[in-house]
Amino acid sequence: MSESPDELVQLTAEEARVLGCLLEKEATTPDVYPLTLNSLITACNQKTNRFPVVDYDEETVAEAIEGLRAKKLAFRMDVAGSRVPKYRHHVDETLGLAKAGKALLTVLLLRGAQTPGELRTRTERMHIFPDPEAVEKELDFLAEDMDPALWRRMPPAPGQKEARYKHLLCGDVEPEAPISAGLASEPAVASVQARNQRIETLENKVAELEGELDELKAAFEQFRQQFD
Repeated sequence: MSESPDELVQLTAEEARVLGCLLEKEATTPDVYPLTLNSLITACNQKTNRFPVVDYDEETVAEAIEGLRAKKLAFRMDVAGSRVPKYRHHVDETLGLAKAGKALLTVLLLRGAQTPGELRTRTERMHIFPDPEAVEKELDFLAEDMDPALWRRMPPAPGQKEARYKHLLCGDVEPEAPISAGLASEPAVASVQARNQRIETLENKVAELEGELDELKAAFEQFRQQFD
């Protein structure tokens, strides 16, 4: 792994979303990567695999790209045969992350704070972790190895037992106060956990199908632009 930067870059929420999209599409749809501005807008505004869901316009995404270029996290490419410029991320050289680390950072940028179990499921198309423990081991290893760290460990969310991790590229985050044990009975907590697990399983199946549809749409748009 390359040497980490002396100071961690600070991104806006829009820059974090664009960077996450560049990382994601490089791994999941390499045939249409690097991305045009229109492809980036589509990726940013996906209804699946995103939290929060946003509705960025062309100006917002263009400003975010320029911000990332100024911070040496993205650059423009003029591809032969293409009438429009395309954009790539520069994370490999700037942050020095390998495949596993990039997969984790991608999902953290696109979906906020998550547990190791959630991260394992949501990074499957970019990197395979055998179990949540392997995810946590990688997160903790990179947190110790990189100075400054790219993410930090957070307390469990309501109804969850696992700690969560959140990226620090948009600034540090204050630990959230844990819920008092007296606020909910054990049966209620167990019921919430079971419901959340069922919902997450269904969401993951729907997200996978809708993600494939979004990528097909992006690939078709990329193909269509060649004839504009």
